This record gives sequence, structure tokens and C-alpha cells, in this order.
Amino acid sequence: MSEQTQPTPGQLRRVVVASVIGATIEWYDFFLYGIVAGIVFNKLYFPVDDPVVSTLLAYTTFAIGFVARPLGGVIFGHFGDKIGRKNMLVMTLMIMGVATVLIGLLPTYDQIGMAAPILLLLLRIAQGIGIGGEWGGAVLMAYEYAPKEKRGFYASLPQIGLAIGLCLASGVTALASIMPDEQFMAWGWRIAFVASILLVAIGLYIRLKILETPEFAKVKATQSEAKIPFVDLIQQYPKNIILGMGARYIDGVFFNVFAVFSIVYLSKYVEVPRTTALWLVTLAAFTMIFAIPFFGRLSDKWGRPKTYAIGAFLLALCAFPAFMMMSTGNTILIALALVIPLGIVYAMCYAPEAALFADLFDARVRYTGISFVYQFSGIFASGITPIIATYLIDKNGGNPWYLCGYVVFAALVSMFSAMAIRGPQAKPR
Repeated sequence: MSEQTQPTPGQLRRVVVASVIGATIEWYDFFLYGIVAGIVFNKLYFPVDDPVVSTLLAYTTFAIGFVARPLGGVIFGHFGDKIGRKNMLVMTLMIMGVATVLIGLLPTYDQIGMAAPILLLLLRIAQGIGIGGEWGGAVLMAYEYAPKEKRGFYASLPQIGLAIGLCLASGVTALASIMPDEQFMAWGWRIAFVASILLVAIGLYIRLKILETPEFAKVKATQSEAKIPFVDLIQQYPKNIILGMGARYIDGVFFNVFAVFSIVYLSKYVEVPRTTALWLVTLAAFTMIFAIPFFGRLSDKWGRPKTYAIGAFLLALCAFPAFMMMSTGNTILIALALVIPLGIVYAMCYAPEAALFADLFDARVRYTGISFVYQFSGIFASGITPIIATYLIDKNGGNPWYLCGYVVFAALVSMFSAMAIRGPQAKPR
């Protein structure tokens, strides 16, 4: 396909399917670690006398994955802007899949001592590098293939991979949790990690069949590639980078509070069975699958900044009522407290996010730009959120109100950042 040729509907469908499946695999692998960290890794790989300390240590390795993500974003973004999007996506899928399978086979602290947490940390870093390059490439394939007036909708479709990946990760863990706790801790949790190899094989088969995006093909044909994309990015787009990272704040905070930490909160502080908490998060993730394309299409009509800002404001309104409902211990109220904020309202931010960030940069540095904005901000927006949540609730005697205040603060920062992005095609200074 030459740069002048418009993609056919069939080509666009293949790209979207490849992006969704690849993103699903990557997020499944990544979230699986986050879900298991607070219920398995804290006991098997960080066995200390204080359960709060062991949980914090387990979540620290969770955070390390987010620290590694900007490195992956810069590396794969550089070559994605120099060589092409497709090849980088194949590599990221391989890195992520191999690391996840090896986590499932890793001996425990009792078996190999300090080598166990060290190896776990290294594999988590590999996961972070893989997902750091994956997200930007996956959404760009859909964004750059789509008609300009429908880019919000098509770029939102790979975002469904987050919901499906979370749905699979929490659902598989919930199924494994049905077995006796002794068996689950001994080997049951490992099944979900090792099973990743099947998903990776499917993803590689599909990704090897797609073509490069028309926009990047045009960059190659005109030989207008950036010499060092990251340098051009920092020099030409400083304001867009800052606004993008500010908008990203509530995405990382809200998701990790409601999809990751809520499982620990419900099982430890509200004494809801772990399996029940996992199934309720799975229900919220399933709902999100349908909400994301709806809000993606809405962002093409309203504009990405407006849609995102309204979503961030609504998330601020959700925090306190949701945790009040969760603290009751009533299953129906807990379900509503997860499904409505996480499954529906959160999607109003997450759906237009890919196109919002892609709009900020031109094709020469777009892979590097959206990867850096998403992954670097993820260190403080996502990676340390479970640690902050654990600390705030423990210091407040199990009450979640300090944590809710933190969520509101993040939402307001993101709302004002999105409002400052002028128009759907923000320009460099």
C-alpha cells in the first residue's frame, strides 16, 4: 500500500483487531501482576513479620514496572518513529509474554531465598519495558489508519484491550481462587501466568499480517523522519507534554485505586471474600468494554479535551460515594460502587485518551510523544498509587477518606490540564 492509497475497510478492520488483541494480551499480563501482588507475592516473595510492610514491598515491585515503562516507551518510540510501528509491536509482545510466563514458573523465597524477589523484580522490569512500547504502537496503528473525523472512535478500540485484559486477569484469578487457599498459594495462581503463552502465540500470528500505517509510510517516503525523535519532542512540544501528563494523572490514579487496590481493600478491611471482590472488578471491566467505544465516538463529536475534562470532573464526584458504598460490605452496593465509576465513568476519560495524546504530536515524533506522555506520567499516576493507597488507609485506621481526597485532587489536576489543551489538533509552540 503506497502512501497515497487510502486503507480499505478490510485493512482497517485487520489493524483494529490486531491492535485490540495485542493490547488485551499486554494488559492481561500487566494487570495479572498487580492483582496477584497484594494477595500472593507479599507472602511468597516478601515474607516479613508485618503484613503491611510485605504488601508495600510487593507493590513496590508493581511500581517498578511503571518506572521501567518510560524506558520502553522511549526505546520503542525511537525505533517506531525511525523504522516503523509494526516491527516494534511484534517485539514488545514477545518481551511481555516471555516475562509473564517466567513469573509463573519462578521459585519462591522459601525455595531459593533472596534470588526469588530479585528475579521477580527483573521480570517485572521486563514487563514494564514491553508495555512501555506496546501501548503507543497499538493505539497509533488504529489512529493513523482511521479517517480523521473518526479517529477518536477508532483509537478508542485498542483501549478496550485494557478492559478485556483486566476482565481476563481478574476472572482467571477468581476462578483459581475457588480452589482451597493452600493449593491456590502453592500452584493455582501460576496457571494464569503460564497461560499467557497461548495468548501471545495468537497475537503474534495476527500482528505479522498487518501493514505499516499510511501516515508513517508517508514520513518514510518523504525521508522526513526525526533524527533523534526524543530530542525533537522535548524541544518542540514542551507544553503539550506537560498538559498530556497532567491529563493522564486521574487515569492512572483512579484505575489503580478501583481496579487494583480495591481488591485488597475489600478483602482486608471490609472482609469481603477475595473471590467476590475479584468477580465484581471483572463485572466492572466487562461493562467498560461497551462504554469505551461509546465515549470514543462521543469524543469525535464533542472534541477530545472537552470529553476528557467532563469525565475527570465526574470521577472526582464518584470517589467518596463509591467508597462509602464499598465500606457497607453489601454486595449489591459494592457492585454499583465499582461498575458505575470504573466500568462507565472512567471510560469517559480512558476512551478519548489515545486520540487526545496522539493529536498533540505530528507523525515524525508521535510514537515517542504519546509513549513518553503516557508512560512517564504513569510512574506517579499509576505505579505508586497502590503504595499511597495502602499507606493512607493504614494511617487512617482503615478508613478510605484520605484516599478519596487524593483521588479528587488527581481528578481536578487532570480536568484543568485537559481544558488547557486547545482544540483536537494541538500545535507545538
